[in-house]
Amino acid sequence: MHRWSKIFVPTLREAPADAEVASHKFLLRSGYIRQLGAGIYNYLFLGQRSLNKIIAIVRDEMDKIGQEFLLPGILPKELWVESGRWTGMGDNMFRLKDRKGAELCLGMTHEEIVTGIARNELRSYKQLPQIWYQIQTKYRDEPRPKSGLLRVRQFTMKDSYSFDLNAAGLDTSYKLHDQAYRNIFTRSGLKFVVVEADSGAMGGSQSQEFMVYTDAGEDLIVSCPVCGYAANLEKATSRLEPVTEMEPTGDGMPELVHTPGCAAIADVAAFFKISPASDIKCVAYMALKHGGPDSKNGSKPDTWHGVAAFLRGDHQVNETKLLGAIGAAELRTMQAEELEKYLHGPAGYLGPVGLQHDAKPLGEGLTVVVDKSLEGRKNLVCGANKQDYHLRNVTPGRDFTWTLSADIRSVNEGEACPVDNCDGKLVVGKAVEVGHIFKLGDRYTQSMGARVLDENGKEVTPIMGCYGIGIERILTAAIEQSNDANGFWLPSSIAPFQVVVTVTNIADAALKEAGEKLAIALEDAGIDVVLDDRDERAGVKFKDADLVGIPYRINVGKKAASGLVELVSRAKAQSTDVALDAIVHEVKARIAEEQLLAVSS
Repeated sequence: MHRWSKIFVPTLREAPADAEVASHKFLLRSGYIRQLGAGIYNYLFLGQRSLNKIIAIVRDEMDKIGQEFLLPGILPKELWVESGRWTGMGDNMFRLKDRKGAELCLGMTHEEIVTGIARNELRSYKQLPQIWYQIQTKYRDEPRPKSGLLRVRQFTMKDSYSFDLNAAGLDTSYKLHDQAYRNIFTRSGLKFVVVEADSGAMGGSQSQEFMVYTDAGEDLIVSCPVCGYAANLEKATSRLEPVTEMEPTGDGMPELVHTPGCAAIADVAAFFKISPASDIKCVAYMALKHGGPDSKNGSKPDTWHGVAAFLRGDHQVNETKLLGAIGAAELRTMQAEELEKYLHGPAGYLGPVGLQHDAKPLGEGLTVVVDKSLEGRKNLVCGANKQDYHLRNVTPGRDFTWTLSADIRSVNEGEACPVDNCDGKLVVGKAVEVGHIFKLGDRYTQSMGARVLDENGKEVTPIMGCYGIGIERILTAAIEQSNDANGFWLPSSIAPFQVVVTVTNIADAALKEAGEKLAIALEDAGIDVVLDDRDERAGVKFKDADLVGIPYRINVGKKAASGLVELVSRAKAQSTDVALDAIVHEVKARIAEEQLLAVSS
């Protein structure tokens, strides 16, 4: 039996000044973690107990669909060069050399490693499908570690990888993970939402994120309260209300207008007496294109290319969407000399008319991307690529063309839901990502030469899926969704202890004995319990119990003489007197009810 007097629980009355979000404050105050360096934390006794319970849930569900591996944390360069990601990962990857000068990295993900295993070991369709998973430490050279365990440089992840013969097999592996993830987060007591997502650096096609709403989140989730549509802002779409077009002037062709000092969208709209929706905004970038693998030199050099994005004046470029549309790795704003080179105009007066553009994205010249919302529009205003001048009567398709048209804008709150026959309005909220699943396709198996023989003896390329869960993020998300001024409470399934038995006066021999017997009875019933046997005032013990996330507290006090104890539910901030001979049954019933409610919700 665990006794509070013997375990290490270094609670703090106040959180450090640099702790901003609730989970960071309470993880420190409760003694779950201590910071060692920027984005690097020690996990202490209570924190590690909770993480171990989360890992046990993850392992239990993953063992139903896959096989557990353990892959190295220090990885050689060569496999990353084969996939093209040695340079692609940029500064986020920790790199080092051994004493012989060989280049290595600390593992931030393991697609290349499992593909290397598959390439060497899988020979036939009879060996497929395969689902391999691990629970391993990952490393990322995060430029701005913050928010406690939400943005760190070392973290624990469950990552799994599927290998299938074809798209139908991948669909099955993907659905297996989708259900396993729902089970994991439900058993962990999280209130989560599943959203459409962007695949990012992992690549691939279909992608889902499992998100928990919290103001501490750095992701923005767009959802419809009517039909349940949900997507990451980087993937979300909406239906736009029709716009009343301006009447043309003169012969209806583009007309040059002197607009002194009108560099801002608001100034242009005021000058022409139009809505910003009838102004064409230009956002000019330089886009980084990775060179990819090269059999002779290891990798081709990276190159930068000019990109001009055009959209409505009341819309904002979603850079993740733009990156995906043009196939670039990174964006930065064009400088003045680059604006002159590619667009021949000054900032604030840039426009699409007269621009020469490449036929394909990221060529030698300028890539012009037009947002879908401009298609079909007419009689718009745009910059004339000349200081203090704009053009009006501009119609896309007639007066200018483009390299490609794509959805590159961020959805705004209040826009119409994109689902057919739904009249809901979209809302935007912050959330934390706790899991992400991807359909990778053959990106890695193709580039790294993994092949198997199909039923006809023909050599084919297996297709992959990638699936990740942030172990610490489950803990932090649980704290973010369940806290108050006094501390937090965790679901029984992941709390370091399910119950704390608090002896209000340890000097009273009868109370001490009653507390000891009760703790033993709870433990014998399979309940995870800690006995608070410290020689402290009852108020101090109550405050500590409220702080450290234990969902139930049993106070053994004066009423014990008459056969009663006080059962406190931390989540409900309610207390009930329960007979000593019934308390074990009552606690088990409440834990079972909690689990049942989690599943049903």
